This record gives sequence, C-alpha cells and structure tokens, in this order.
Amino acid sequence: MLLNFTKMHGLGNDFMVVDLISQRAYLRDEQIRQLADRPFGIGFDQLLLVEPPRKPDMDFRYRIFNADGGEVENCGNGARCFARFVIDQRLTHKREFKVETLGGPLTLRVDDDGRVRVDMGTPRFAPADVPFVADSDELLHHLEIGNQRVALSVVSMGNPHAVLQVDDVDSAPVDDLGPSLQRHPSFPRQANVGFMQIDSPHAIRLRVYERGVGETLACGTGACAAVACGIRRGLLQSPVEVELRGGRLTLEWAGTEAAMFMTGPAERVFEGRIALN
Repeated sequence: MLLNFTKMHGLGNDFMVVDLISQRAYLRDEQIRQLADRPFGIGFDQLLLVEPPRKPDMDFRYRIFNADGGEVENCGNGARCFARFVIDQRLTHKREFKVETLGGPLTLRVDDDGRVRVDMGTPRFAPADVPFVADSDELLHHLEIGNQRVALSVVSMGNPHAVLQVDDVDSAPVDDLGPSLQRHPSFPRQANVGFMQIDSPHAIRLRVYERGVGETLACGTGACAAVACGIRRGLLQSPVEVELRGGRLTLEWAGTEAAMFMTGPAERVFEGRIALN
C-alpha cells in the first residue's frame, strides 16, 4: 500500500508525520525501524501518528514512536509539529485544541507568527511517578555508574527524565553517561537524560540523550524537565530560554502544581508517499 506522510522538524528534532484520519494503515515495529533508517528509509527521530480521539473532550489522538519502533508517552518538539500539521492539512480550523497522548492530555496553540505554544502539563517529581527507584524524595539523587558517583534530579513530563548539571555542555560525557543512565536499573522504563549548563537564572544550554534514539538536536520534554528541575532547586527563574543544538525554546513555569508552557517553532520539510511492504 502507499502511505502519504510529511517530514517535519522542531529545532532539528525530525519527524515523519502520518495522518491516520483520512487514510488507514497499521505500522509494525520492524516497518517503523525501516522507515526510520536514514540511508535506506525516510529517516527520523520519531514517527508521529495523527488519529481520531477516543475521548469526547479531545480533538485528536497523538501517538509517538521512537526510531527503534517503541511507543513513548510524550514528545514536546513533536507536539509542536503535530499542531502545525493538523492545521496545514486542514484537519481542524481551531487555533487551540486538545490531544490525548500516552502520557496524558496536551493543549496546543498555534500563534499568528507560526510558533506553537504547548501546555506540557504539570511536572511530577515523586520517584514513583517518573518512575524511579529511590529511597527518598530528595531533590538530588546519586547513582553509581562504573567507578563514579553521579548526582541527578528526576522528573516526569509524561515521560521519564534524568537531569544532570554540568559546567560545560560541550564537553559533557553525553555519549558515555547518556546510555548508561538511560538503561540504569533505577529507571524501570528507562529515561531520557539531560545535561544542563546554567548560564543565568533565565538561560540554560542543554543536550539530551533520548530513549530509543540517542542524542538529538533538540528535545522538548527534555527542555521542560531541565527547567522544572532547575526552578525546583532554586537555580532558575521563569521564564527560561533553553538553547539546544538545534535552536531555542522558551519555557514558563509558575512552580508547584502549575502547568509548564513551551513555545517554539515547527517546520515542514517535504511531503511524500512511500510503499509499505
């Protein structure tokens, strides 16, 4: 069968977006892995599926699959691309709408300048909500990785995150510590690992090693996680500009039980059609 798709990116975090409202398809894990292969497929960090909602108070169902074929709970950069996609494809006439995800509901708004503001929900710090195996609810946890002791914060943004503060994000051991922490037994569902350099109370630099993908040019939920942990520890103040390798995001969070808001761009690269085996 032929499958129509759109290639998009949010700050270099790239996606294959598929409308499963006007067309029907079922993609198996191995097909997703083939499509994600950059030399032999389309190439992407995540596959985003646009589906009809299952709940009456939602406008769409938003599903996210990593390049390894595994379905995940949330993706902030993907949410912005999702919002631009459903408007560009005329699947809705609304400028603000609600979508259901595996990690919970999101509210998306497309501004007149094309930037997308996403209500990312409330950060959850309780270890059981991440999930993270811990003996306490302290702000900082320590894990043994090889012969070193690593200090980190944990938070759920609908998906699990570990955040490490580093002096220099460019020389941070992302390729070494990233996969080790991602698969650490303390994270039963694995984790996205962020390396955060604080430049000022309102500005950070960030690199993120994502589950099932590796390091990406940008990670929206990773940016939310870093800012939430930084504000909770008293190191940052809202709003915070987050500089990722693919560009900048603006994060706002009033703290405690408030929702976090992320604003940033979403770009269409090309549209295509591919034959599925």
